[in-house]
Amino acid sequence: MICATPEITKNDLDRQIVSPDQFSLLIIDEAHRTIGDYAYSGISERFRNTDVRIVGMTATLPSEKEKATEILQTLRISSIAQRSEESPDVKPYVQQTETQWITVELPPEMKEVQTLLKAALDSRYQELKRLGLNLSDNKSLSQLLRVREFVIRQNRRAAKPLFTAIRITHALNVFESHGVTSFLRFCQRTQEKKGVGIKDLFENDLNFAKAVRLAKAAQAKGIEHSKIVKLKEILEPISGKALVFTSYRDSVEIIYQKLIEMGIAAGFLIGKAGESGLKQKKQIETVQKFRDGVYKVLIATRVGEEGLDISEVNLVVFFDNVPSSIRYIQRKGRTGRKSLGKLVVLIAKDTSDETYYWIGKRKVTAAKNMGEKMSKILEKQSGEKTGLDVFF
Repeated sequence: MICATPEITKNDLDRQIVSPDQFSLLIIDEAHRTIGDYAYSGISERFRNTDVRIVGMTATLPSEKEKATEILQTLRISSIAQRSEESPDVKPYVQQTETQWITVELPPEMKEVQTLLKAALDSRYQELKRLGLNLSDNKSLSQLLRVREFVIRQNRRAAKPLFTAIRITHALNVFESHGVTSFLRFCQRTQEKKGVGIKDLFENDLNFAKAVRLAKAAQAKGIEHSKIVKLKEILEPISGKALVFTSYRDSVEIIYQKLIEMGIAAGFLIGKAGESGLKQKKQIETVQKFRDGVYKVLIATRVGEEGLDISEVNLVVFFDNVPSSIRYIQRKGRTGRKSLGKLVVLIAKDTSDETYYWIGKRKVTAAKNMGEKMSKILEKQSGEKTGLDVFF
């Protein structure tokens, strides 16, 4: 039996240190990662002309039919065994997780900045529509990214307002979900880049420039985000351990600093990439300190969504919501392992948080039904089942 990470496995197969013919069974954990050029796809390709049985395991299939189909085709899956928390062979071994959605109001200073950023974005949408782009009034980053290829190839005049609109959307999402300092740091990094429309956005767009000025004034007053105050209220009464998830590294640092100032013993866990990243040794040390009770709270980016074996987490908090069924389920799965768990999702009212809440709910429902849909497709394709497939 060999236990290895996907990258090591793929590299060893490529270097012919091991041969696919040596194996009879390949088990792929976190099989939902088998998308695009991830290592699992390369490993599966090297087992293509063998009799090796492949078993993929995952907490959830993607909510998108195309991605789910890609996973099944790449791994050559012939049948699906799906279980839920209510399944009779699972129910005795899982603990209930209570989910609570808590809404917070942005302070007046943040609402003023939000209004200016939305005005800056509106002007770009109007310009893009004048240039012939068919955009809906439902402003979203995904909509802008969808038309990017068309603009680059066939409508170069729309490139400047499009890329500016994408940047403003990013800035607005960061501001609404993560707060003043994260927004200002995002702006600083953007301003240092050389890209289409950046100089014009910061120097000539009156709405955006004023938004930055007001954000700096709010920061000087100590205003960050209403979620920080609410987070303190949630964390102070708990007796066990809590895991706080946020998608943005700047946000991790700010939450960490605020919790330390409040006297809450906290640590943080981020990926190893970049200058601010944590190397693997430091990550292991941080998780161990959390296990040992040195930290009451661990703040983590998506690096903490998979692979963390911390059974005593009583509470998981989503500082921001994620419009992804896989990431939602992976985050949620960090609690409720040995005893009753609790999940709290913070939502800033009238922001992208609310949008992501509804998208996320829809995708989680779609993901739960995806196994059944894919099973029906596989049954039609494979016909009569034999051997172990009958059991599954």
